[in-house]
Amino acid sequence: MSRRILLFLAMLTVLTVLVGTAGCKKAPALGTEENPIIMSFVPSGDTQEIIAGGEQLARMISERTGLVVKANVGTDFAAVREAMGAGKAHIGWLNTFNYVLAHEKYGVEVALVTVRFGSTSYKGQIIVRADSGIQSLQDLKGKVMCWVDPNSTSGYIIPRIMLKANGIDPDADFAKTVEAGSHNNVVVAVYNGDCDAGATYSDARSSVEKDIADVKEKVVVLATTADIPNDTVSFIKDFPADMRQKIVQALLDIAQTEEGKAALKTVYSIEGLKPAEDSFYDAFRADLSKAGINIEDLVK
Repeated sequence: MSRRILLFLAMLTVLTVLVGTAGCKKAPALGTEENPIIMSFVPSGDTQEIIAGGEQLARMISERTGLVVKANVGTDFAAVREAMGAGKAHIGWLNTFNYVLAHEKYGVEVALVTVRFGSTSYKGQIIVRADSGIQSLQDLKGKVMCWVDPNSTSGYIIPRIMLKANGIDPDADFAKTVEAGSHNNVVVAVYNGDCDAGATYSDARSSVEKDIADVKEKVVVLATTADIPNDTVSFIKDFPADMRQKIVQALLDIAQTEEGKAALKTVYSIEGLKPAEDSFYDAFRADLSKAGINIEDLVK
């Protein structure tokens, strides 16, 4: 073999090694500036307030753990769930229904449940204007109905179950339905008369009271649902256990501080956080099953 060929083969070998080495370069470690932990929130209230509170929480987590955490708000409820499934978000402040779907479809695991009014459960409600003349659920037939989002537990799923139980078909008995996008928007739409009625969590009127002082006089609660387990702080499947433990403990500590309490109140009117396991949501799954809603079918 000629010297020129040997030289060429040697150079080819070096190039192969260099390319292989470049291809094997490790991705930046999770929790660094180059690869931050993404914490996503659902847009159930005022998006700008959620962003502000979320960024505060992310900063406080980073200060306590040394991990780089970035907060964002999904375009809708399902977007956060799907971002977690795709690994584009690592921590999700998921509402109940989307947590159950995300767990079934992607193995997402709850770590914390939110606390409001001293409870880890809440109710949904249907609201109407006080001067609407609507006195019962049956009076809603032929009216304009406002929903939050088809993936909202208290602003869509559970109120629809309640309506069906009272002989009202939510798909056929309304003159028109409107997806308002957030609980705040539903309250405002009913207040303004854009919708005759709306479904929200109880009591979403408080979230807009600072801007609409007489909202609780003009908008009244027509009916409330059965108890619903509160929303979650959840982690994607295979999230590093040591990081998860640090973040969970940081959030529990943050919830005890004045700054943390203010941030939690800003995002979703949260009073506190408690550790939770997936089994906490089994009763909710049973309620969905009784209503003919099959989680396995929904995630196909």
